[in-house]
Amino acid sequence: MPRSFFFTQHPTLPGFTLSFGLSVLFISLVILLPLSALFVYTSGMSWAEFVAAVTDPRVTASYRVTLTAAACSTAVVVLAGLLLAWILSRYEFPGRRLVDALVDLPFALPTAVAGLTLSALFAANGWIGSLFAPLGIKIAYAFPGIVIAMIFTSLPFVVRSVQPVLQDVGPEYEEAAHTLGATRRQTFWRVILPALVPALLTGASQAFIRSLGEFGAVVLIAGNMPYETEITSLMVFVRLSEFNYPAAAAIAAVVLAASLALLFGLQLLQGRFLVWQQR
Repeated sequence: MPRSFFFTQHPTLPGFTLSFGLSVLFISLVILLPLSALFVYTSGMSWAEFVAAVTDPRVTASYRVTLTAAACSTAVVVLAGLLLAWILSRYEFPGRRLVDALVDLPFALPTAVAGLTLSALFAANGWIGSLFAPLGIKIAYAFPGIVIAMIFTSLPFVVRSVQPVLQDVGPEYEEAAHTLGATRRQTFWRVILPALVPALLTGASQAFIRSLGEFGAVVLIAGNMPYETEITSLMVFVRLSEFNYPAAAAIAAVVLAASLALLFGLQLLQGRFLVWQQR
């Protein structure tokens, strides 16, 4: 007999109707309602006004800064996150639990506190920034500071996406590959990496999207110089401080559309990759 669309067994949690209704209510109150308020502000704008708000030269410069910094930080956190997840999954060492807990620190630490701490460390008179200042390298209140702040806030997404997969792909897979004559490089590229690709894509996309919308950690270390170190989320704040709510909503709508497009693209890419793996 064909399987019914609804499950007939009695699960531990409430049935489909109640669970689905509560889920939709929660999503509506927490996500859809605030998003609808965003489009209410833009609904009073003409198309020309909307285009003018989102293509202002200062705003487009913030797009460039944000996208470039997010791309740089994502490239770093993919490599660093993969290495950190590998160490936490494959090795036992003193302080491992502490390192594992520190990975989640950006989730618990207020982003404004992170930005203040990073700016103090990487300023020209800070502990780390003073090492680069004699070389003429400026980190805080410059573009490198933006990248570092984004790395700090987005690293956990890659680590926590890859770590469970590495724990499932245990050392026995590597031992089997070595038994069959595979080198370490062949084992990594043909056995381990294919299993990690979906998790890496998920972690990288989440890290990139988080970097696009980051504000607190970045704004305190960026310097916020127009056309140079202003990020898009700061431009939303600037328009709000000018009481130009429609323009702020228009810029926020662009960021929202970009984030949704990336999320949907990720789902399609993961689906295609799973189909390719099954062939």
